[in-house]
Parts: sequence; C-alpha cells; structure tokens
Amino acid sequence: MKNWFYLMGMLLLAVIAGGCSSDDEYVEPQLDVTPHNLSGTWQLESWQNGKQLAEGAYVYVEFIRKDALFKIYQNTDSFQPRLATGRFSIEVEPELGAVVRGMYDYDGGGLNHGYIVKSLTANRLIWVAEDDAEAVSVYVRADIPQEVLDAVQ
Repeated sequence: MKNWFYLMGMLLLAVIAGGCSSDDEYVEPQLDVTPHNLSGTWQLESWQNGKQLAEGAYVYVEFIRKDALFKIYQNTDSFQPRLATGRFSIEVEPELGAVVRGMYDYDGGGLNHGYIVKSLTANRLIWVAEDDAEAVSVYVRADIPQEVLDAVQ
C-alpha cells in the first residue's frame, strides 16, 4: 500500500510537471502610445505588409521625448545615407486611435503620412499609414550602429 501511494504521488508530480510547458508563448503587454513609451530608437524590420528591406538597406527612427523630436537615419531613397530631423506629435482620434504625425525641419513639410499605431510594446511598434492600409510597418527596438551615425555626420 505504501508503494501504491508513492507511485501515485510520483505520477501526480509527473502530470503537474508535464503541464508546465516551456513552449508557452509570452505576449508582451501593450503600452499606451505616449511620448515616453515611444521614446528611443526603432529599426524598420518590415514594411508594406511584410516586405523585407533590400540587403544593406536600413531605416532607424529615433524619438526624443523631451523635445518631441525625431531623427530618421536611412539609406533607402538616395545614393548616400541621410539624416532627416523634425518634430512629432501624437494625436488620439476617436475612430483611429493614436496617430503619430511629424514635420521635417529642413523644409517645413510633413511626414509622408500620419501613422496609426496598431501595436506598441516595449520592443515592437506596428503602425499603418493613415491613408494607405497596405503600408504597414513593423519596427523593433535597436541601437543605431556607429557606422550609420558616422555616415550621416
């Protein structure tokens, strides 16, 4: 009888341990779209609903909370890498949610689109162009490589 209880106890322990799977996917909590939560550097991972950038191409967007500034480091639309700077704002619209808009410093023009933030976590930002539902961009937190910073100086 003693062995029976021991065996049942071990079986119960095995069932409990087997139920704790390490395959459980961790889901990062969503953050409110605020200058504080957006602040930092983001690297474009994919755009246009999953399209990858060409090899060697990059886009980094840095949001600076304190002064509501942005810096875009990119080499996708010109022969040379370039830096674009400006100011950003976050507007919450009832039908759309949080929309990030910006104005460039150099010519007073605005970003190509307003960007509706669909998802913001500590490490991932997904937004879609306000006027183009196909323009979905996925960004991940990243540091800007020194060679990128050197190339635009």
